[in-house]
Amino acid sequence: MADPRIEKLARVLAHYSLRLKKGQLVRIRGSSLAASHIAAVYKEALAAGAFPAVRVDPEGLEDIYYRTASDEQLRFISDVDRLEVEKVDADLRFLGSFNTRALTRVPPGRMALRREAMRDLSRRFMERAGQGALNWCLTQVPTQADAQEAEMSLAEYEDFVYTAGHLDRDDPVAAWEAVARDQAGIVSLLESIKTLRIVGPDTDLTVSVAGRHWISAAGERNFPDGEAFTGPVEDATRGTVRFSFPAIYGGREVTDVRLVFAGGRVTEAAAAKGQDFLRAMLDLDAGARTLGEFAFGLNYDIQQFTRNILFDEKIGGTLHMALGAAYPETGGRNVSGLHWDMILELRNGAEVFGDGEVIYRNGRFLTQAPPAGAATTRAPAPRVTRSRKPAPRG
Repeated sequence: MADPRIEKLARVLAHYSLRLKKGQLVRIRGSSLAASHIAAVYKEALAAGAFPAVRVDPEGLEDIYYRTASDEQLRFISDVDRLEVEKVDADLRFLGSFNTRALTRVPPGRMALRREAMRDLSRRFMERAGQGALNWCLTQVPTQADAQEAEMSLAEYEDFVYTAGHLDRDDPVAAWEAVARDQAGIVSLLESIKTLRIVGPDTDLTVSVAGRHWISAAGERNFPDGEAFTGPVEDATRGTVRFSFPAIYGGREVTDVRLVFAGGRVTEAAAAKGQDFLRAMLDLDAGARTLGEFAFGLNYDIQQFTRNILFDEKIGGTLHMALGAAYPETGGRNVSGLHWDMILELRNGAEVFGDGEVIYRNGRFLTQAPPAGAATTRAPAPRVTRSRKPAPRG
């Protein structure tokens, strides 16, 4: 018997997240594990009068590609791929793994070569999205492999996934509309701030967001969702950060990531596990050492780390930063073939200062403004760490 939440998800994705209209070309992508979800969205797209184009990958193709492809093939971008990025009006991608560790033995240089080749295509995709010419959404299919990564049974993981998307509610669209209203107030606060400083265990980092646009993510481009994000000023990040959770990219897990920033760029990078891979990705291109995204996780229905960035970056009470490509609609200008989100715990007594005044403490924004003339908490003068550049990758 089909899970009724799949049809409910399809309706939300087609009519709320992507807002499909008659005559639009919508690309629907995923592995064969997503077949029932793809079929449900396909039906909704047809009902909306759109033209769905389905792209389904069988198990193992990516593994075969990285093990077998020549450097020339890794650099190759087909005219079909370029045309689709220019022509689709909407793009929906279902995540869901047969094996979450399938690429862990791929040499970092091969992955970096492919990421570099994809840079212009990724930039154009983001550019069209920023112009409003392309709607896109990324979502998750519950699978055995992803459930195992999250240390749950499949049934538990299904409940986790669908509850995080508010699909347990009678009217999930109304629930997401309420999220949008709540997050609008947070965005309004952040829009008034020029400088943010994060102070927590082994972390003292300052970023400039002056002149940048904050966006409330409420189920349109990621599903589930729940964050407010922007693109930091490229040359102004300074200080140190130690990420609380493993940083996962392309199936690789890097733990205890410690970064030092000066002049907007990473000048030192270390990790307890996966350090060579971390440094290889930082050397991917000129933009890989600069932050392209800075965001607060605001979905308090997500509290457990699952090794899946779609959920983990939304954990209520966390902050995440992405090295590499910025979203142009935020005003961010950084261009890179990399976009690697890393998550920082803030529920441990950490504080965030906006223009010197505390605005966030222990995982929550301080929503009540202090009385006029009341004393406010101010951050002490920041310490700027100067360190050598990391060794180049081998």
